[in-house]
Amino acid sequence: MQGRKLPDVTFKTRVRDEAVGGDNPYRWQDVTTDDVFKGKRVVVFSLPGAFTPTCSNEQCPAFDRLYSEIKDAGVDEVICVTVNDAFVVHQWARHLGVKNIRFLPDGSGAFTRRMGMLINKEHLGFGYRSWRYVMVVDDGVVEAWFEEPGINDAGEDDDPYTVTNPEVVLDYLKTHKAAKAA
Repeated sequence: MQGRKLPDVTFKTRVRDEAVGGDNPYRWQDVTTDDVFKGKRVVVFSLPGAFTPTCSNEQCPAFDRLYSEIKDAGVDEVICVTVNDAFVVHQWARHLGVKNIRFLPDGSGAFTRRMGMLINKEHLGFGYRSWRYVMVVDDGVVEAWFEEPGINDAGEDDDPYTVTNPEVVLDYLKTHKAAKAA
């Protein structure tokens, strides 16, 4: 995956717009891969889904908690990509109360599929979702890649969380930053 250019995908997002009015002042806004990644160094983590235990109780809060350290290591933004629609992602982000992570809904799974990480979890009632991975992206190109072992579509209920935590990425970033400075 390292050195691979990200796929050209359009994410269907919702943004707050007071001009819309009413109880739900949001409008649709298409966001392209270039809009998100061009000219930036970004940490992206992807996970099986909104409101799921490991994603909600461990991974998202941990990335939010270590956000400042990640930024200090030379990153412009931390993004969570999940194969859920914009409405679900919005409510999940509100529920989590994280302050520093940008949530990017991949409702149709187009980005995740093109990254080779789309898995079938119908046996759990989820349908298609993302396998858990993290990448560091520099100007739209994958700089570093961390993927949980055992990617599968099988009826197993494995959901490993070992190498996609922010501490692993932070170690990489600090090492990489030191290597660049030397």
